[in-house]
This record gives sequence, C-alpha cells and structure tokens, in this order.
Amino acid sequence: MNEFVMSHEAAIRLGVFLGVFILVAVAEMLAPRRALTTAKGMRWFGNLGIVFINTLTVRALFPVAAVGMALLADERGWGLLNNVEIPYWLAVVIAVVVLDFVIYLQHVMFHAVPALWRLHMMHHADLDFDVTTGARFHPVEIIVSMLIKLAAISVLGPPVLAVLIFEVLLNATAMFNHSNWRIPVAIDRVLRLFVVTPDMHRVHHSVIARETNSNFGFNLPWWDRLFGTYRAQPEQGHEGMTIGLTQFRDPKRLTLLWMLALPFVGKTGEYPINRRGDGKE
Repeated sequence: MNEFVMSHEAAIRLGVFLGVFILVAVAEMLAPRRALTTAKGMRWFGNLGIVFINTLTVRALFPVAAVGMALLADERGWGLLNNVEIPYWLAVVIAVVVLDFVIYLQHVMFHAVPALWRLHMMHHADLDFDVTTGARFHPVEIIVSMLIKLAAISVLGPPVLAVLIFEVLLNATAMFNHSNWRIPVAIDRVLRLFVVTPDMHRVHHSVIARETNSNFGFNLPWWDRLFGTYRAQPEQGHEGMTIGLTQFRDPKRLTLLWMLALPFVGKTGEYPINRRGDGKE
C-alpha cells in the first residue's frame, strides 16, 4: 500500500484538485450564492498564481512532504500510532480526525498571534468569496503550515494512506467550503453536521471581526461546536454581508505582487483574537 501511495500521490492529488475545482466552478456559475463585486479575471489570475507559486515552493523546500514524512515515521517507528496495536482501518480513521483537529488549532493560532495573522490576512483580504479563495494563502504561511504538519505527523505516526486521504480531503473541502455555490438551506442544515459548508465558512470571511474569529474548521465542523467558536449565520445575512477586511477595500490591490507584499506592508487591523475591537477602523 505504501509503495502504491508514494508512486501515485502526485497524480491522485492533481486529479482530485482539477476534478473538484471544475465541478465547484461550474456549480458556482449555475447557482451562485452572491453576486461578485470585483473583476473575476484579475482575482482568479492572482489567486491561481499563488497556487502555482506555493506548489513550486513546497516542492523546492520540502522534498519529504507530508506523505513522505509519514513513510519515514513508519520506517523508523516514530509516533504514537506506530507503537500501538490497533486495526489498520482504525489507525487511518484516527489519524485523519486528529490531523483535522491539528489544522483547526493551527487556524485559531494564525488568528490569535499578530505575526501569524499578518501572513494569514492575505487569505482574508479577498474581496469576494469563491472556489479560488480556498487556495489563496501566502507562501510563507504555507511554509509554516507545512512545518506544523510535518511535526504533527512525526508525533502521531499516521499510516501513509491516512495522510494521503487527509491531504486530498483538506484540499477538496477547502475548495468546496469557499465556493460561491447556493446550496438549499434545508440541505445545508443537514450537511454542516458532517462537513464545513460554504454558508458555514463564509461567516468566517465576514468583515466583522467577531464573525471572522469564528467557524475555523476546514473539513470537519465538529471542532467549532465543541470549542465554542461556531456561529450559524452572519448578522447581515449572506447576501448582505461584506467579505474581506476593513483595511483592504481597494480592488486594484488584488494583483499578485500586492498579495505577496501584503503581510509586510499592510495593517493588521483589530482582527487578532487577543485584541479588542469589532474590526471596524
């Protein structure tokens, strides 16, 4: 199994990415949730340009990425799950759930520490919310996230298959829950019991700080409910809410170069969790 995963990881991840991206993009066009407020071409060029840069960055700096670290941990007996006797399928399930919890904690940390928020606010500075927003992360944030992920894998010792499943799910659900896809309310109400939906995560991209600092989950929705960070709906409704950050409202700043410079030249506003304020400067 390990040999198969290592041999086909890149193809599996690329295939799922392209498949989910196309499906979600088409769904957005057929049943949009909100009218976009900015030029789609410029936004997509910048957001997808970041995907290209991040892919090159990870491949260059981390020859042993997440799946590779899981294989290394397996070979050397690192981590909890490599040192307990449980069924393989149970180890896979536990690993996927625990890694998702780690991502939730990481996300909260990026909102709580001002220096990390500087990196993460590029993701929130998008003035619209669609499938490309789910891949809009600063390269330095991607590096920090990868280091956290590698450390978690070395401590947990998850099966190689579990890490591949987790990576594929995280990528796919990030595109899904950032989509501008109108899902019927009745379906959304049931769906968000099992996965983070677009309506649930859109609240997190509200310009209002108390809404920005809620709904941190990417894949599983349970952590927000368990730790009191869940908010069902935005105060102004999904059509009336404003997406983005108060300090970045100029559509001309949606360019790729400005996005890369934003953490180093932009203001943090009142968004970090350890600061008081409602995010309206």
